[in-house]
Amino acid sequence: MLKNFSILLLLISLTIFAKSRPEIAKEEKEDSIKELFKKNEITYPSEIFLRALKLEKKLELFVKKEGKFQLLKTYPICASSGDLGPKRKQGDLQVPEGFYHIHHFNPVSNFYLSLGVSYPNESDKTLKTGRDAGGAIYIHGDCVTIGCLPLTDEPIKELYTIASESVKKQKKIEVHIFPCDFNSEKCQKELKNYPQHEEFWKNIKEGFDYFDKNGKLPKVTINKNGKYIIKPNLSK
Repeated sequence: MLKNFSILLLLISLTIFAKSRPEIAKEEKEDSIKELFKKNEITYPSEIFLRALKLEKKLELFVKKEGKFQLLKTYPICASSGDLGPKRKQGDLQVPEGFYHIHHFNPVSNFYLSLGVSYPNESDKTLKTGRDAGGAIYIHGDCVTIGCLPLTDEPIKELYTIASESVKKQKKIEVHIFPCDFNSEKCQKELKNYPQHEEFWKNIKEGFDYFDKNGKLPKVTINKNGKYIIKPNLSK
């Protein structure tokens, strides 16, 4: 009886004092993160912005410096599902496209760590083609996906740590997801294969172009028809 009680106490102690995944990630990655920011002469932490390009399989990390965002690092997206074009219903395997933000930090994800993307937004809900627009879209570890953005474990440790610190500097972390880099010839050629999305892509390209030109995030609202309304960001 005493032996069993001792084992139970040991297990409880191990559970209490075990480090969480975010703690482990921070311990492993914080020094290299600080060095990356220092090398680019950016204070850590600072405001960040994430932009995903589906065709190129890239997740771009931008950091604000002197009032404008600059590209700090690009993470390869290691797996993808669906085609170019927005997500319109539950189970279509599509990665969403549009304007979102991080709305959930999951420290016990099935894919090590994950950052929840705020899909579906009001545009997605209005334009859905099924009864349910779907949900549970994450940027996460591992290398499997049914509509998410997987980076594998080591990159998500770094990005999760950066994002966890950046929320001390900003109300929300915006995430914009596009079919591809609208500035590239490869992108323009590929988009011609999906004429059904032409009007939608023209709409979200306004936000893409505004950011590329100004280094600032546009003000994005959604009208009753699900269209994005892109306006200048006049804040410093």
